Amino acid sequence: MNTVLVNPPSKVYEVKIDSGLLAKAGELASKLHTPANAVIITDSTVDKLYAEALTKSLQAAGYTVFKTAVAAGEQSKNAETLINVLDFMAECRLTRADTVFALGGGVVGDLAGLTAALFMRGIGLVQIPTTLLAAVDSSVGGKTAIDLKTGKNLIGAFYQPDLVICDTDTLSTLPQSEFSNGCAEVIKYGFIRDASIFDHLLSDRFDKEAIITRCVEIKRDVICSDERDTGERQLLNFGHTFGHAVEQRSNFIIPHGSAVAIGMALITKAAVKKGLCDPICLEILKNLLARYNLPSSTSFSEDELFDTVLTDKKRLSDKLTLIVPRKPGQCDLMKLPIAEVREFLHLGLEGAL
Repeated sequence: MNTVLVNPPSKVYEVKIDSGLLAKAGELASKLHTPANAVIITDSTVDKLYAEALTKSLQAAGYTVFKTAVAAGEQSKNAETLINVLDFMAECRLTRADTVFALGGGVVGDLAGLTAALFMRGIGLVQIPTTLLAAVDSSVGGKTAIDLKTGKNLIGAFYQPDLVICDTDTLSTLPQSEFSNGCAEVIKYGFIRDASIFDHLLSDRFDKEAIITRCVEIKRDVICSDERDTGERQLLNFGHTFGHAVEQRSNFIIPHGSAVAIGMALITKAAVKKGLCDPICLEILKNLLARYNLPSSTSFSEDELFDTVLTDKKRLSDKLTLIVPRKPGQCDLMKLPIAEVREFLHLGLEGAL
């Protein structure tokens, strides 16, 4: 079992990565505090696959278990669902001694994390990611949120979990398309910090435990110096500014990983055209996206995407920070006027990858 210690200023916790951990979830969580009530928040897909196993593990450790399942998909990251889950928790008479167990992918992790942050001003939280994307990225770092009609993740809080349990066996039930979505975030980590990830992704061997561990280590190193996302942590948004616009414009039909893949392609192509980026980055990205069946272009127009970019939560007045690739393993933060952001978007949309 690999263990990564994550130590941002607000809370120190461990990320456990191994096969077979779901059956040990109750034992691992009970080491943090005396078992009391546990509420499992999951979705309609994961509920059928893994909720029973988690319930048995928690009960064996002494927890009284409650469970609620939301509809699978980004559409559940809304205010109505959030209030419904909070009402459910209140009806279960949970207290501050109790714990939320987020069982699922990024949507469940975001929703359950925000629920834990808000209920009684904060109760226990254990993240149990069941997708590659959630394992390498969204389950770690404390970002929790729901969406508004005008933008993605506009209501949220920084709320670190007490523990992250990543059972790599749960990835075996992922559809290939969902596995590919997770690979988009893995590719991101290669570009921002560790180009050796590319060799692994282009080989015939995909060591899930090793890949997840390395990505979590990179995220740990970034967030521990910038927990509140005001500086270096923004590197983790490589591909996300334009990617979120694509995702939202599609009404979330295009999943997050695929949208990020498009966003990485747009910003990398623009950076090469502007002479800011080594052209080898574009070749590497092109090969990786093709290998994992990820898209590199969009049918949405410049006007449509730019209008959505203007709602980005990281926009400060008339400026926005873009994450621009320089060479494999290195990206820079560029705080640009909105007009220059549009220029990057224009260049990215112009021509094939």
